[in-house]
Amino acid sequence: MTKKRGKIFLIGYRATGKSSVGRELARRLGCAFIDLDDQIEASAGATISQIVERHGWAEFRKMERQALEDVLGNPKKSVVACGGGIVLHPDLMEQVAKTSIVIWLTAPLEIMKKRIASDSRSATRRPSLSGDNIEEEISKVLKEREPLYKKFSHFEIDTFEKGPFQLALEISEAIKYAR
Repeated sequence: MTKKRGKIFLIGYRATGKSSVGRELARRLGCAFIDLDDQIEASAGATISQIVERHGWAEFRKMERQALEDVLGNPKKSVVACGGGIVLHPDLMEQVAKTSIVIWLTAPLEIMKKRIASDSRSATRRPSLSGDNIEEEISKVLKEREPLYKKFSHFEIDTFEKGPFQLALEISEAIKYAR
C-alpha cells in the first residue's frame, strides 16, 4: 500500500466488479476490505431494496453518506467498494480523492446489463434507479455519473474480459506510482 494514501476506493457503475475486485485487491495488499453496501445493509438491518422500498432513495443516500463518513474517519488501511451512486456526494468525494487512491472500474454497457441480469442478488442489491428497462437506465445514469467518476478518480480500469485476480494485479501495479 502506498505511504501517503491508506485507502483505495473502487467506484463505478453497478456490475463493474467493485466488490469482487475489492476483495481480491485487499487480500493481495494484506489490508481490510469494506463494502459500503454491506455496511449500509448491516446498519439498517435491511437490504438496499427494502430500504429504498420503505424509505426511498433519498434516505438510502443519507445512509450511504454516513457510511462513507464513517470509513473516511477510520484510519485503518483498506480497500473500499462503493455503491455506484457514491459520486452523488461530491463534497465527500473531494475529500476521498485528496486522501485516498480512487479507481474507476468500467465495463461496456452490454456487459453490465448481462452481469446485472445474471446476478441472483440483483433484485435485493440493485433496485431500479429510474423504473426504465435496464439498458435505458444504464445509459441514462451513466450519462449523469460518468463526468463525476472521471472527476474523482485517479485511474480508470476496464473490467471487460478480466477476472478479479488479474484486475487486482493491474490495480496494485498502477497504485505503485500514485502520489
